Amino acid sequence: MAIYLEIFFGVTAVIVALYYYFTAHFTFWIERGVPGPKPVPVFGNVMRHMLGLQSITEFAVEMRKKYKGEPLVGVFTMRKPTLMIQDPELIKHVFIKDFTTFADRGAFLHEIPEPLSAHLFSLESKRWRPLRTQLSPVFTSGKLRGTFFLILKCAEHLETYLDTLVKKGEPIESRELAAKFTTDVIGSCAFGIEMNSLSDRESEFRQVGREIFATHFLALLKLRMKECVPKLYDWLGYIIPYDYVTRFITKVTIETMDYRQKNNIVRPDFMNTLLELRKHPEKVPEIELTDTLLAAQAFVFFAAGFETSSTTISHALYELALNPDIQNKLRQEIVEFNSRNDGNWKYEVLKEMEYLDKVFNETLRKYPPLHFLTRVATDNYTFSGTKVSIPKGTELFISTFAIQRDPEIYPDPEKFDPERFDVAAKKARHPMHFLPFGDGPRNCIGARFAVYQTKIGLIKILLNTKVEVCEKTPIPYELHRFSFILSPTKPLYLKFTKVEN
Repeated sequence: MAIYLEIFFGVTAVIVALYYYFTAHFTFWIERGVPGPKPVPVFGNVMRHMLGLQSITEFAVEMRKKYKGEPLVGVFTMRKPTLMIQDPELIKHVFIKDFTTFADRGAFLHEIPEPLSAHLFSLESKRWRPLRTQLSPVFTSGKLRGTFFLILKCAEHLETYLDTLVKKGEPIESRELAAKFTTDVIGSCAFGIEMNSLSDRESEFRQVGREIFATHFLALLKLRMKECVPKLYDWLGYIIPYDYVTRFITKVTIETMDYRQKNNIVRPDFMNTLLELRKHPEKVPEIELTDTLLAAQAFVFFAAGFETSSTTISHALYELALNPDIQNKLRQEIVEFNSRNDGNWKYEVLKEMEYLDKVFNETLRKYPPLHFLTRVATDNYTFSGTKVSIPKGTELFISTFAIQRDPEIYPDPEKFDPERFDVAAKKARHPMHFLPFGDGPRNCIGARFAVYQTKIGLIKILLNTKVEVCEKTPIPYELHRFSFILSPTKPLYLKFTKVEN
């Protein structure tokens, strides 16, 4: 009998200890007077997300509706307190005014199992600052003007490839079409490599790009481990070999730098900047500038550069197919500027195209590729105008998607309306209510590049081609619940036909 009592009390003690472990922090937001949903043990407030029943974006929209008007909402990611910021002035403080306290993104850095995660997007502020300073000149207007011809050359290949697809008379998967184009652009502008993705032959870089944002079982398993047991995930990095993407990008980056250095090759691209850093590590004395760290910067330029722009192009085409009047108006502007410039597209010309800019921004409004932004407090902090104080290490969450689909900010938010971005409408809105590239010192370093890559891609597609919905077009649009970059559940098939101008 005594042994059974010992087992009973032992099991009870374990259950109580686990319960305490998973609920000990659940008074965190109550103590600070921050409203929020009641958490449950183990999962906190993200049980439906963890079980694949709800995307994190859908959760953010739900919270914004439920706590309408609340500047701050306290939730729990499992047992970890996370603060959702909804007030635009507080967002401005986090991104700009008090940036030094929120310079870290947190949560994305796992250097042991994923050495390529040590890139500009994920790095802690100590290494981020000097690297950002060295890499920023690559994305200035002057540098982009110098590489615009490379983007244009890829866009001309896109035009030719699209012609061959249109002749087949079959629906075209717009996301894959756009991804092949942007993969070629990044290959040319970052690596100085002709990737030849715009053909029926599968490019290895396109395979790698597809794997980076894959949502198969192994990718989801890794994601859940990073969310639930990050320390275990890091420890496994000591015994599990690097994946295909890590090996490929590292090999290509190092081989390209070695070849250029040996043959004194200078090219106006991102790889040349990395090579200069490799030659002159004294420019960043705060950092151990390894080849792997340099490869990580090439990786993020490749990954973010092709995926965010390709999803934006495909989402724009999807909406233009659903809204033929808007498509016709945009094509008229494209034809007019094409004629005005004798078919010679230049960097400066795109800046003059007002309606294209409106369509581009409305696409980013409705489909922000990075649909949430995160920060971590690097010191104790009290939010301006409130009594809410948070300790060092607290994670912050800003849902760009929920903000940009808020009907009080953008009436009838499901409607695709480029006129939301005329001059008067933009001035009437708080600048923190449109954040497709983030804001402040840690905004997207490649924003200018993304803008021009996307716009020239749309120009070359729409100049002589009309897009329409077809029987394979997914209507209504459904968000993918596991994708890091905002994307649809089903392929975006559209009908493409030639038009005479």
